[in-house]
Amino acid sequence: MSERKVLNKYYPPDFDPSKIPRMKLPRNRQYTVRLMAPFNMRCATCGEYIYKGKKFNARKEDVEGDDYLGVRIYRFYIKCTRCLQEISFKTDPKNVDYEIEAGATRNFMALKLAEEQAKRELDEAKEEEANNPMKMLENRTEQSKRELELLESLEDLKDLNRRQRSVDFDTLLQKFNTKEAREKILKLQEQEDEEFVKAAFQDKKRCIEEVIESDDSSDDEGALVSNLQPPPPKPETFTAKPAASQNKKRCTEEVIASNTSSNEIAASTSNLPLPPPKPQTSAPKPAAQSIGVKSLNKKSLMGLVRPKKK
Repeated sequence: MSERKVLNKYYPPDFDPSKIPRMKLPRNRQYTVRLMAPFNMRCATCGEYIYKGKKFNARKEDVEGDDYLGVRIYRFYIKCTRCLQEISFKTDPKNVDYEIEAGATRNFMALKLAEEQAKRELDEAKEEEANNPMKMLENRTEQSKRELELLESLEDLKDLNRRQRSVDFDTLLQKFNTKEAREKILKLQEQEDEEFVKAAFQDKKRCIEEVIESDDSSDDEGALVSNLQPPPPKPETFTAKPAASQNKKRCTEEVIASNTSSNEIAASTSNLPLPPPKPQTSAPKPAAQSIGVKSLNKKSLMGLVRPKKK
């Protein structure tokens, strides 16, 4: 089965190629090739648009008597996809492009036409300079003037770049950072500091006033006792509970001794029970307020302290 795929053929030993008859073919023979449309075109018969890249089965032939610098020029024949009208175009090696011949018109040729027009104008200008020496002189003077203007603009740009390169930004900042600006900044900082200090002192003052009000409310009763009788001397240390009880006892004895005018008062003071201790407030009480005399209520003091009989 693999023999049918062999590309080489068998030639017998007695094969003579000169005995093969030669075929007579026309000189300009046409070949069928597969190609794509090289540009956008429109059929001249039915108006069908044929876009660039559409594939066709075309016939190719050589253009007789026409070449460019020894390069052959080929002609192609295709048919319109709608009306089957024949369209022909050929190669253009001079412009590296294709040129439409018959059957259709080429679309979107604006760029090509512009390039051709520019090239035509350039050729005309060269021909005019070659034939007219005055025109050539004018063109040269104009060109030299344009070159001088370009050189001047280039020098200006160089000077500008040189000035920008020599600028010291540190000195500019120091120049514009004047004394007035620094003073304004210092004033703003001082104002901010003063506002912060005022807010802090107001908070502290409010806390102190709250503590004082709480102390005043707890010392109202102690103030009445202090008006009736001078307070006893403050102890040097008030740390232990036994010392506080001794101070209470000594104060009660002093009150009883000062009012020894009647035996009944002394007996009542000896049998008088002590009031219960007050609950501890938020602020600590001073040592003078913890004495037993101030812990006595108003009624007991009014009963104890009576004016002496004349």
